[in-house]
Amino acid sequence: MTNFPASLLILNGKNTDNPQLRQAVDTLRKEGADIHVRVTWEKGDAPRYIEEARQLGVATVISGGGDGTINEIATALIDLKDANAPALGILPLGTANDFATSVGIPMDLEKALRLAISGRDVPIDTARVNDNTCFINMATGGFGTRITTETPEKLKAALGGVSYLIHGLLRMDTLKPDRCEIRGENFHWQGDALVIGIGNGRQAGGGQPLCPDALINDGLLDLLVITGEELLPAIFTTITQQEENPHLVRGRSTWIEITSPHPMTFNLDGEPLSGQTFRIDIVSDALRARLPPDCPLLR
Repeated sequence: MTNFPASLLILNGKNTDNPQLRQAVDTLRKEGADIHVRVTWEKGDAPRYIEEARQLGVATVISGGGDGTINEIATALIDLKDANAPALGILPLGTANDFATSVGIPMDLEKALRLAISGRDVPIDTARVNDNTCFINMATGGFGTRITTETPEKLKAALGGVSYLIHGLLRMDTLKPDRCEIRGENFHWQGDALVIGIGNGRQAGGGQPLCPDALINDGLLDLLVITGEELLPAIFTTITQQEENPHLVRGRSTWIEITSPHPMTFNLDGEPLSGQTFRIDIVSDALRARLPPDCPLLR
């Protein structure tokens, strides 16, 4: 039998009837892996389970869900403020799996579980918003945020990531840009933003590469703003003509401040946050995660 370090799998309650997951856990247990499984029912379960994980002395807490589950578990691990806190492992079981996909987590659940239990752990950054809420992947505002927060659960369950695009096309006529001002180190922009992406990771909304050069261990946030009065032409141009695009504003900074004369909503890895002022700071080496050796988001 292989000598695996102990782990605790926190499973989003939506995924309890996944036969491939059950098979993967059974296979690894037969090979000697000590895997504790806990299922979330409501918000706040993850921090409680992570406290239990620390008492059990496990080496890894595994997120079994989508980007929102990863973020909730990562935030709770950071909040431990413990240098010996368990590492984060990832099982991609969500609708979009944007973070898991971009860092190269295998979609095969047995391979992903092996990586989560015995892969190398590396320090990665997270971002903190208004000195409170965290995100590990991306904060999005404007058009994309309204779409991802309003897409019906049944549509997401049926179609996965493409459901965001379909719902967005149906809602085109109601969406307006957000007037705002954005500042960072050696960066200042103000105007009407159709889409705002602030990335620790690279993609959001079911595979849209908003910040294609972002790295999760470089101590920086990547910024994308899609501007323009006309929604469809601006987004079409942005998708098809990335270079020399008049609708595209990019920046990079350790901090970003956004102010608006009216309330805006940002989607922080699936969690909406509304307000008129947002201060986002990178937190370097905030936690350890078990990632593939060829992870493209590591420098």
